[in-house]
Amino acid sequence: MELDLKLPYSTEGLPGIGGQLRAAPEAFVVEEIPLYEASGVGQHLYVNITKEEQTTREVQRGLAEAFDLPYNAVSFAGMKDKFARTTQTFSLLVGHVDDGFLRAAPERISEKSPVTVNWVRLHRNKLKKGHLLGNRFAITVTGPSVQGEEAMTRAEAVAAQLRDRGLPNFYGPQRLGQNGANVRRGWELLQGGKRMSNRWLRGLLLASVQSYLCNRYLAVRQQQGRFAEMMTGDIAKKHDTGGLFVVADREAEQSRYERKEISFTTPIYGPKMWDAEAESGELEREVLAESGLDIDSLAKAKMMGTRRLGRILLDDLSVGQNGTDIVVQFSLPKGAFATTVLREFMKVPDDLLAQAPDENGA
Repeated sequence: MELDLKLPYSTEGLPGIGGQLRAAPEAFVVEEIPLYEASGVGQHLYVNITKEEQTTREVQRGLAEAFDLPYNAVSFAGMKDKFARTTQTFSLLVGHVDDGFLRAAPERISEKSPVTVNWVRLHRNKLKKGHLLGNRFAITVTGPSVQGEEAMTRAEAVAAQLRDRGLPNFYGPQRLGQNGANVRRGWELLQGGKRMSNRWLRGLLLASVQSYLCNRYLAVRQQQGRFAEMMTGDIAKKHDTGGLFVVADREAEQSRYERKEISFTTPIYGPKMWDAEAESGELEREVLAESGLDIDSLAKAKMMGTRRLGRILLDDLSVGQNGTDIVVQFSLPKGAFATTVLREFMKVPDDLLAQAPDENGA
């Protein structure tokens, strides 16, 4: 199959700064934004750690070993990059414990896992995947192709436009694989040409096909000049409550879109996806038909489908300078990719942004 991986820029016409990501772990800083705070009471030990050059699953194994727990007794809200300095929370089912156990916990963890323990606290429930609002980022672009005042001028121009308009919620290149390798392997699985015993990898590869189709939808919508507007039949999402509804009166909802109260959602194709209607539904069907896939083939592979927020808002986006480097700071909702933001500033080939495995799953 032929893939169209090219994504349009939201800041087309504004020059980029070039440069490199992840020159060192401290150049890619990520901090989880919790959905709720640990109460201090319960049978689940919440452990907030900062890690470098470790995967989330490696830390999960280290925590299980430290407390002699089964692997599945340790959980987390979202995967985090290995090649970064990341802060996130894990929960461990430890049962009823005393204050002495809590005081000894940080040292016990440090003996088994090379992480910094920021705090430990009890809570009533297990931390499950998706139990976070999003992530905060402080990312340094090292070695920009332009220096000094020119680099800041370019970065500030891009930031101003992104704060004003937002940008499409593209999946990052690390999800699709180098030159779309994950998508091609997922496509082979869908066509029945290959079998795979590793269930986790199989799920990732199949999800990469859905991610590619979502990117195609967003790219086509933007190329048609429809990113900045609501379409009749869109499934819209309210930013304050998360509620979804069908856009019946496009003109009435356009003002809410411009005030950043609502955004359209994009298709993650599958039999359980809420289908858009009218002209929006036509666009969704066109993108799926272009791929050569259909809902039945996705259903057979148990790719159920859902909706995904189509527009990222970046009201807290800021840029600064550290010597000759540019530092970009912003927050993203869960599931959004930092590389989607950085590609607008750097304007380098997308594959140069995909220097780490896909660990941004939530």
